[in-house]
Amino acid sequence: MVTAAQQTASAPDAARTFPKGFLWGSATAAYQIEGAAAEDGRTPSIWDTYARTPGRVRNGDTGDIATDHYHRRREDVALMAELGLGAYRFSLAWPRIQPTGRGPAVQKGLDFYRRLVDELLEKGIQPVATLYHWDLPQELEDAGGWPERATAERFAEYAALAADALGDRVKTWTTLNEPWCSAFLGYGSGVHAPGRTDPVAALRAAHHLNLGHGLAVQALRDRLRADAQVSVTLNIHHVRPLTATDGDADAVRRIDALANRVFTGPMLNGAYPEDLFKDTAELTDWSFVQDGDLQRIHQPLDFLGVNYYTPTVVSETDGDGTHTSDGHGNSTHSPWPGADRVAFHQPPGDTTAMGWAVDPSGLYDLLRRLASDFPELPLVITENGAAFDDYADPAGQVNDPARIAYVRGHLAAVHQAILDGADVRGYFLWSLLDNFEWAHGYSKRFGAVYVDYPTGTRIPKASARWYSEVARTGVLLGA
Repeated sequence: MVTAAQQTASAPDAARTFPKGFLWGSATAAYQIEGAAAEDGRTPSIWDTYARTPGRVRNGDTGDIATDHYHRRREDVALMAELGLGAYRFSLAWPRIQPTGRGPAVQKGLDFYRRLVDELLEKGIQPVATLYHWDLPQELEDAGGWPERATAERFAEYAALAADALGDRVKTWTTLNEPWCSAFLGYGSGVHAPGRTDPVAALRAAHHLNLGHGLAVQALRDRLRADAQVSVTLNIHHVRPLTATDGDADAVRRIDALANRVFTGPMLNGAYPEDLFKDTAELTDWSFVQDGDLQRIHQPLDFLGVNYYTPTVVSETDGDGTHTSDGHGNSTHSPWPGADRVAFHQPPGDTTAMGWAVDPSGLYDLLRRLASDFPELPLVITENGAAFDDYADPAGQVNDPARIAYVRGHLAAVHQAILDGADVRGYFLWSLLDNFEWAHGYSKRFGAVYVDYPTGTRIPKASARWYSEVARTGVLLGA
């Protein structure tokens, strides 16, 4: 990865040339692609349990088979090489490595990732490993899950096992992917696993995810090479007010605290924001934050992973139940504890198949904010992409011009942010493959590669070929 100082020349023909060494990749998550849900010692995760519960996931879909990446690993790595990817961001399945969330690792589970990493390196593709992309071992949830402190301690032990097994070959590590979703969708609104609907449990989960991150960073640093890079990935919400009123500005403040600063505060600044405590005082006194926790959480990072899809628009309201318009799934329970008087609004403009507004300016504004708030911390776009209603035509081709337009626009925003001083060092397209899209099942296709689920056949979409050219040349045309 390069520094922001290595920026493109200002000549018109190089105006959209990315810095030399900029990292181009794509990303996936274990439960969404691997399948093999009961093979080689793997036991259920909270997502296995959630997906198998009637009414939780569209069409009753599960990740039992997914895209069968566990058995088609070589084919998928060959696809990455064919597309010229410089890096692949994947997650390790905790219940595949440590089925009960405790004790020694299962070597067959680790062997799968050893082989994956070896094959990536043979193809010249940098492996980027994420320790946790939402698949908590069910046994740990049965013991209380992320609202309990012990889960953070178990997570650090798991991180140590992974580092011991793969640290000689994997140089880039991410502790958590989108802990906001794990805490507030999993324990607040219940639209993600484990499907609990307790606002205090959600806040407790957020803290223990923070603590687990800090303890895992320490475990990784103790075991990895000195040149290893350690990070966390946050889905930072870019929150905008509906109007210029003071009330709407306060709505932005409240959501920013719950969506963003609940994590960036302790992880990057060593303290929770005081306004978050005040906003949630009627729910909890935060006594679950113990002495020394903030020091444990606040660990040096090599970069911050940023996931962005769409902006968030809010206003003040005197009603309740307005969280159902927040883009994160409908529920009678809110993922926003202490924010009952905040309404969410659909941003204007085109939308994706998820109903999310297409707005690259939100990514630009977000990167500029992060560069201002944390000027010494490099940034990597660890997820950005879009779902559309893709299909294979009679000739077996998948044309997806809307996805090309979406990615082109967002890459242009990244490029402009770099020119304006943001230290952005890489971009990972979400996702490499069509896959299990959580509560939406297989109804939403985010992949650059189309997957025919009955046969498992992979078909690179037009966007995959387009992105391949951008990744090979580092030049963005037509934006």
